[in-house]
Amino acid sequence: MAVALSAVLSLASESMLAGAGVAVAVLILALFISLGILFDIIGVAVTAADPRPIHSMAAHKEKGAKEALMLLRNASQVSSVCNDVVGDICGIVSGTTAAVIVVRLQAALDLRSVLISVAVTALISGLTIGGKALGKTFAMKQSTKVVYCAGRFLHVFHR
Repeated sequence: MAVALSAVLSLASESMLAGAGVAVAVLILALFISLGILFDIIGVAVTAADPRPIHSMAAHKEKGAKEALMLLRNASQVSSVCNDVVGDICGIVSGTTAAVIVVRLQAALDLRSVLISVAVTALISGLTIGGKALGKTFAMKQSTKVVYCAGRFLHVFHR
């Protein structure tokens, strides 16, 4: 699954980056960083959530509650996929996107400085690490809401 998901995300990134300018590459990078943070939030939330409110929602037949319970029942696998598989893949794709951005910035500025690479790498690392740290805090405090929102999203595909 990891290989297939990695191939799909890498192919999507490569096709979007082909011929794209720096601005589009930065948007694609932001998408992958955000995706990594979002899945990290879901992975933490499923391990921290109290199932009792979700059981109550399921008893009241609220949309997405059954799917949220499924996530909670499989918390270790969901957490592993979200935090490790998707998170790592997004990190790798972010790195390759960063390389494209550095090359394009160097060409646009007609400058071959290692400082551009260091600055871009530091910025991406800071955004990723900071976003995941804030996301983990949010996921711990709002775990039930996060899991229920994920369940509602999955409910759309279970009709």
